Order: sequence, then structure tokens, then C-alpha cells
Amino acid sequence: MQADIQPKYGVMVATCSCGNVINTRSTMAKEITLDVCSECHPFYTGKQKTADTGGRIDKFKKRFAGRRAN
Repeated sequence: MQADIQPKYGVMVATCSCGNVINTRSTMAKEITLDVCSECHPFYTGKQKTADTGGRIDKFKKRFAGRRAN
């Protein structure tokens, strides 16, 4: 590797709005703020609301009950 053309790779601190601090390394090498992280995002915390798929399927079957596939 040529030393003069490679970007500097330094410490980066990402702070979430929930207060979680993530220390990592990046070429950006500055502090940033995040809206959501893995500690507060509903998908990762298990608090995500799932859609009522059963109701949608029943509604679809009811709508297309009289049609036949060719």
C-alpha cells in the first residue's frame, strides 16, 4: 500500500438519542448522533408490532372466492 494515498482511519463515537454510545473506527473519525440504534430500535428489542396477516389473507380469500385459476 502506498502510505500517501490511503485515508486516515481513526476512532469514531456514535451517540444515540437513547443515550447508547458506540465506539468504532472509521475514515470519518468524528462524533455523530443517531436517531435509533440496536438498543432502542423496536425490531431488535422485540417490541415490534406485527401486522395482522391472518386478517389480510382471509379478506383476500373472501374477495376472490368465486374466481377460478386457469
